Amino acid sequence: MFSTGIENSYPTIKLPDGSTKRVDEMEKCGHYQHWKTDFSLVKELGIEFLRYGPPYYKTHTGPDQYDWSFTDETFNRLKELEITPIVDLCHFGDPTRLGPFPTPDFPEYFAQYAAAFARRFPYIQLYTPINEIFIAAMFSAQYGWWNECLHSDQDFVNALKILCKANVMAMHAILKIQPDATFIQSESSEYFHAIEPEASPLARFLNHKRFLSLDLTYGYPMALPMSEYLL
Repeated sequence: MFSTGIENSYPTIKLPDGSTKRVDEMEKCGHYQHWKTDFSLVKELGIEFLRYGPPYYKTHTGPDQYDWSFTDETFNRLKELEITPIVDLCHFGDPTRLGPFPTPDFPEYFAQYAAAFARRFPYIQLYTPINEIFIAAMFSAQYGWWNECLHSDQDFVNALKILCKANVMAMHAILKIQPDATFIQSESSEYFHAIEPEASPLARFLNHKRFLSLDLTYGYPMALPMSEYLL
């Protein structure tokens, strides 16, 4: 159920010349041209569940404005094939019009988008509102690789806070329309090992830090070092 999906990430990255480029994986693999064949192959393999989502940056075109043309075609075809989608609504990137990702306004905009999607496809039950929140925040705001390309703990915590808030607000928005919705949160699963005794405190810290996105989203009591870190 969980191991099959069509990669639909679309972060922006900084190029060596300082310009930015959006890397749309569905474009790179030719899915926009060959989606009918891709779905037929999924069906041929006997797979009944598919992790899949529309390209957010192409779909949410403005405040309360949406282009559902590609989404209507693909999700209606999945329904015809009796393939159940696990809907991935945001995968590492947002519309460029919102500015650096994520902005303080992002949770409100994203919740509106989630509600609009749920109204358009009220029969869909399985959702991942925001994919791998921890990775999105780390790669964009601490490692400086994606989107806003920032490099600090403060920027990481700010991005994490905004993404978790957007995730929770989207879940509430979907539940108002589809009370039977089930949320399947995708997240990374790295584990840090100390190669020498002196590294043990750092390894313990990082192994707590990797759960922050889930702790904040689901209200799980976090370890004291993490509370101090966030403050």
